[in-house]
Amino acid sequence: MKISINKTKLTAIIVMVILTTSMFMLLSNSPVQAQTNTEEGGSYRLPAGVTPDYEVDTTAYLSFRPNPVGLGQVFLVNMWTTPALHVSRYHSDYKLTITKPSGEQHVVEIDSYRADATAWLEWVADEVGDWKLKFEFQGSYFPAGNYTSYGGAWIGPQVINFVESAYYRPSSTAEQTLTVQEQIVNSWPESPLPTDYWTRPVSPENREWWPILGYFPSDGVVGGGTMWNTLYPDTNIYYNPDYEFFPYVQAPNTAHIAWRRQENIGGLIGGPAGQKSWTSGGNTPSIIYAGRCYDSKTRVFNGEVQNIWTCTDVRTGEVYWERTDVSPAPSFVMLDEGFPEVPGAAGNFGRNIFLCAISGGKLLRYNPTSGNLANQIDIAPLTSGTLYDGTTFLSVQNLGGGNYRLIKWTLAVENLPMLQTRITLDVLSNITFPWSNLGSSQDYDAGIAATVQSITQPALGAYTGTRISAASLTTGALLWDITVDETMYSSSTAVADHGKIAFVGMDGRIHAYYLSNGQLAWRSEAMDYPWSKPGFGAYDSTSAYGMLFRQGYDGVYAFDWSDGHIVWHYKAPTPYTYETPYIDSEGNGVYSFNGASMVADGKLYTYNTEHTPSQPITRGWRLHCIDVFTGEGIWNITGCMTQGAVADGYLTASNSYDGYTYVFGKGKSTTTVSAPETSVPKGTAVLITGSVLDQSPAQPGTPCVSTGSMTIYMEYLHMQKPIPSDFTVTGVPVMLLAIDSDNNVIPIGETTSDMSGKFAYAWTPSDEGLYKITATFLGDDSYGSSWDETAVVVGPAPSANGQIIPEEQALISTDVAIIIAVAAVAVIGAVAYLALKKRK
Repeated sequence: MKISINKTKLTAIIVMVILTTSMFMLLSNSPVQAQTNTEEGGSYRLPAGVTPDYEVDTTAYLSFRPNPVGLGQVFLVNMWTTPALHVSRYHSDYKLTITKPSGEQHVVEIDSYRADATAWLEWVADEVGDWKLKFEFQGSYFPAGNYTSYGGAWIGPQVINFVESAYYRPSSTAEQTLTVQEQIVNSWPESPLPTDYWTRPVSPENREWWPILGYFPSDGVVGGGTMWNTLYPDTNIYYNPDYEFFPYVQAPNTAHIAWRRQENIGGLIGGPAGQKSWTSGGNTPSIIYAGRCYDSKTRVFNGEVQNIWTCTDVRTGEVYWERTDVSPAPSFVMLDEGFPEVPGAAGNFGRNIFLCAISGGKLLRYNPTSGNLANQIDIAPLTSGTLYDGTTFLSVQNLGGGNYRLIKWTLAVENLPMLQTRITLDVLSNITFPWSNLGSSQDYDAGIAATVQSITQPALGAYTGTRISAASLTTGALLWDITVDETMYSSSTAVADHGKIAFVGMDGRIHAYYLSNGQLAWRSEAMDYPWSKPGFGAYDSTSAYGMLFRQGYDGVYAFDWSDGHIVWHYKAPTPYTYETPYIDSEGNGVYSFNGASMVADGKLYTYNTEHTPSQPITRGWRLHCIDVFTGEGIWNITGCMTQGAVADGYLTASNSYDGYTYVFGKGKSTTTVSAPETSVPKGTAVLITGSVLDQSPAQPGTPCVSTGSMTIYMEYLHMQKPIPSDFTVTGVPVMLLAIDSDNNVIPIGETTSDMSGKFAYAWTPSDEGLYKITATFLGDDSYGSSWDETAVVVGPAPSANGQIIPEEQALISTDVAIIIAVAAVAVIGAVAYLALKKRK
């Protein structure tokens, strides 16, 4: 059985004991005479014939939970002894004996932590019945000598000279009983993923939300394990900007604009410029962390044109702060595990997140809350670095004369007196490397980098072939170096993934070579004639979900990494023949794709443009959201709109049509409902009216509209486009319920709001009395849910010639209504779970 050991799980009371005891022991141990032997810190069994200078009685403790535990569940075992140890020492070979009901016995020996003398492990309860557990401390002997205390949050590292030997006498616990039952023992109830509008910060009790709470951009090792393979099959576990794939974030399924801000002047110039436009887009943040966008821009600030760094709420556009003293602006996020609370344990004290930049031979780390510079670490003579596994960097150092070194480094924390620390560069490896940089692209999973270069014939002055080489990121060795006849479209289309290096050729095919040996892996199916077959398209490739994505002049292509076949081909047809010169293989007019793409949350975002946009600017270009698995469009919206950072269900985009920054995603809604304020006679229809309005900062107080109406309505509100005469904007569904004076719930019905955001419904109550009426909008991809309540009084029927016969109403009890509501929530949760698992 594999034993999982994690030195961060400590019992609070144990920590308090060791902190006080070990600090006392540290201060009371004064060196008397030098010792020549150096001890690692682990204990020995008492050697025969040795009499220790000092002996200590011990007490053993054993704890396990839960008890009882369900069959197949995991239980946690904690063991420790008192008194505590010095910070430089640990007990070797704690002995735990586990006896199953069948008599099968397992003996586990495990070392304690330093200082606190604790240990723990987890075990699977795979047999029903009474189990027996017994912990035996077998005694520990520490000879005199030099011991090194390990750095922690409280005590810095130092060498301690013990002139006397010590022996901790054996002790053990009684055999204790663990009951394993057939029934599962419930843990803390799981928190389903949110489907409604949600905000930051997220409570630590909603720990199941972690797969959607990632930041932008990702860094280092971002995946691995069962969850990763379920969410992102056939996707490299390392972040690589070449892949343009961003995991652990939600991305919008809607063209709904949450907020927008004009950053530049754009649009038609007018007058003597005729139909020409000034094309200058907005900004997109370089980082999104914890629901906040961090963006560097140049604008008037305090009466001067300055470079500023801005922190903005991704949901609302609210500006938290602006600073002018940040240069360069951070470009990546770094997790700092901090110092271990107990020396020698894993870091779990003071965990921090920093926004970072590398410049001028320094690593600069900024506080994301305030933007203050937390620290700057000197990394000279290195001037750059790539964060590739969360805390480790790769840099290439140029020694001159064609000599290069690949440096793998991280940060080392040196503890100083008075609990002060100093952070320095810690070189993990320093090896010869064949290139002056990390190459064109890297497959960190394979541990190989590749360089792809075009070959220019002097007689032609143009590219007529390609040179490809690969080097090991582990040994630095040049693995292979070849030239091939295929002419590369651009080196920026090269991407290393799945053990291959692939690039777009001028023949309209993707060419892939094995990173291990340089052999041809495959040539893809050709893209379509006439516009994509010559390779025309974006200077970009994107990789995720086992596919390589390519934007061409007749659409977006997805290629299978295993053999290069085309999985799907997405097109953006033009409704007007003369608006674009580009056609597909069938002669139909299409819009070109020449910009970068990005993938997040099972969706690919890209936009229409061309290499050198002509004036007047092409009409009909759009930002597109495409399902990566099917190639079907999910939504699109007008604009030459470059997609930017994505997180928390929001996508930022810069639109050169108008100079605005747009943010797409879910907004808040408000529902109102009203009914006659006077009593109505029994048998009389009651007119229930109300509204469902959007409360997003981009368009507060406007109607909430359906998914099918979203793009047209957003363009109507923000882009001066009319609503087509043959199109009807529809609203959102509203569920109406009544609760009578006996707390019976009466389903009234469902209606839909209209283009004004209003709704109306006629309802005839069956009985006299006071009715509470609720109107509920359950929310969707564009809006959070909302509801409102009113009341109506039904009096006696009028004394007329004929008796009024009321309509029958279906009455259900409050309990049944609650069951219906819970079922609805369960359906919403199931939809969210399926959406998360939708990873082909």
